[in-house]
Amino acid sequence: MSQTVGDFLLDRLSTWGVRRIYGYPGDGINGIMGAFTHSSDGPRPEFIQVRHEEMAAFMACGHAKFTGELGVCMATSGPGAVHLLNGLYDAKLDHQPVVAIVGQQARAGLGGHYQQEIDLNTLFKDVASEFVQTAMEPAQIRHLVDRACRIALAERTVTTIIVPNDVQESEAVVQPPHAHGTVHSGPGYEPPRVLPSDRDLDRAAEVLNSGERVAILVGQGALHAGDEVAAVADTLGAGVAKALLGKAVLPDELPFVTGSIGLLGTKPSWTLMQECDT
Repeated sequence: MSQTVGDFLLDRLSTWGVRRIYGYPGDGINGIMGAFTHSSDGPRPEFIQVRHEEMAAFMACGHAKFTGELGVCMATSGPGAVHLLNGLYDAKLDHQPVVAIVGQQARAGLGGHYQQEIDLNTLFKDVASEFVQTAMEPAQIRHLVDRACRIALAERTVTTIIVPNDVQESEAVVQPPHAHGTVHSGPGYEPPRVLPSDRDLDRAAEVLNSGERVAILVGQGALHAGDEVAAVADTLGAGVAKALLGKAVLPDELPFVTGSIGLLGTKPSWTLMQECDT
């Protein structure tokens, strides 16, 4: 049997390092759901079935938050797609890379008020403002997946690919022809490494050394710099409060750590931030 668009979609996501797809089955994504059971030359993402599409989006967001990987969720057309929005807004507002794969009615029925047909491009235009596209031809799948994944990772945002159900079951175009009007792309993204200049470091040191009551607020950006944060806190006699995603940076047992901050944070963290001068 020739490879379908559903097969190629899963294989392409796998080349981007996607290990899991969270979703709920429906007629609008039958072509992709069936591909999970087809044989493949390489590993394919695992499908994690949820009880409600909203949870699929929240789980994809959580996956991105706690693994640093791209989160992917999937839902059928119409009401299934609508249910994704709450979790996708969580990802958008928390700046997490999440790709939503959404089914749609067959191309021939679009614009005819067909069953469960809604304007998905308009529906997702805000939550996936950086990238939302509909695959109207099998040859689009390759570059749509590549662009959706790359933009989600680079911009730390939500992107959406809409795939009509008849496209899902069409024969895949693995390599688009080299012809006018075609787009060619490849997988892979390397995040930039940001290094401060010596001048910026000297200025930061000047600000910190001039303070008498120094407070340090750490988030997930410091997850691999716990020793460095502890050394700075010890040198400055500073207290350290932690944002939710930075809870693992340092243990709460350290004498200078005040715990979490925010709505459900600790009183010492609140006091630290209120009374510090730096």
